[in-house]
Amino acid sequence: MQRVSAKEILSCYAEGQRDFSNIDAGEVFLFEAELPNINLQGSNLATAHLPYANLTYANLQAAQLPAAEMSNIQLYQADLAGANLQKANLSRANLRHANLQGANLTGADLSGADLYNADLSQANLSSANLSRTNLEKAKLQAAQLAGCNLYRAQLVDLETAYIDRTTILPDGHRDSHSL
Repeated sequence: MQRVSAKEILSCYAEGQRDFSNIDAGEVFLFEAELPNINLQGSNLATAHLPYANLTYANLQAAQLPAAEMSNIQLYQADLAGANLQKANLSRANLRHANLQGANLTGADLSGADLYNADLSQANLSSANLSRTNLEKAKLQAAQLAGCNLYRAQLVDLETAYIDRTTILPDGHRDSHSL
């Protein structure tokens, strides 16, 4: 994996390069960076600082983003399938129509995030903070929600998600098949 700095990413991106797959950019600082359509598939971005960045339509499949700071990030229609977002801060992130199939979001902070029509099928959201999150039309087939906080989350159906007694559900929601 080639080590790449924030300066190199921004410079190459400005010159038209979009493919940064399989790079090592751990701890990179890209606050408010404009990087739509960037390809970071399989890249190491552990503990990266990406608050307020624009990564709409980005390819982050299988990317390593544990403990990344991504508050207020724009990830509209981004592909994060299989990404490791364990303990990442995605509070107030725009993840509308994003693909998070099989992503590891264990312990992540998604409070206030917009996950409208996002695909969270088979994602692990155990112990995640989903309070005040918009989950309307989100796909939760086989998603792991054990111990997560769904307080004041906007959602319609929990029929296909796995939850347990430690899951904090929003008012009016009850899951009879796993409690």
